[in-house]
Amino acid sequence: MENQQQQRQPSIKSRFRRVCVFCGSSPGKNPNYQHAAIHLGKQLVERNIDLVYGGGSIGLMGLVSQAVYDGGRHVLGVIPRTLMPREITGETVGEVRAVSGMHQRKAEMARQADAFIALPGGYGTLEELLEVITWAQLGIHDKPVLRFSSFINAKFIFNIAALASRLFQSALLNNSLIKS
Repeated sequence: MENQQQQRQPSIKSRFRRVCVFCGSSPGKNPNYQHAAIHLGKQLVERNIDLVYGGGSIGLMGLVSQAVYDGGRHVLGVIPRTLMPREITGETVGEVRAVSGMHQRKAEMARQADAFIALPGGYGTLEELLEVITWAQLGIHDKPVLRFSSFINAKFIFNIAALASRLFQSALLNNSLIKS
């Protein structure tokens, strides 16, 4: 044990104490996403950075949180009570803070973190990422926001915009946006 510690390279210093990672509760279709989540967790450990994340024990959330926890760093999961049965299976990883809803989750994660990183995920991950970017644009925070390079691309944004447009047009045609 002592020999292993002596062979380990010294930790890399970071100006960040806690980083919030937004990512999916599923493993994703591309195995590279899973490798990226584990690698990110190990990089956080190497830099003595704690993790703030969505609180799930499955998918990419489970992988990144387990890597950070196994590396001996503090893990804080913030999860709405309504998602707990769906996103926590078996043992929880680190400290789990249950909150009343998604708005409180995002606010608490932002309060606890010094920076934000987005790995692949679904609409929830995209929404969380866009909200912290918006908060930065509005001057609500000045924390760095990083994203996985191939996660959000022009085609993805176009598809989201097209879907939103179709949903809006459909709602107008059905008069479901107009209440009498």
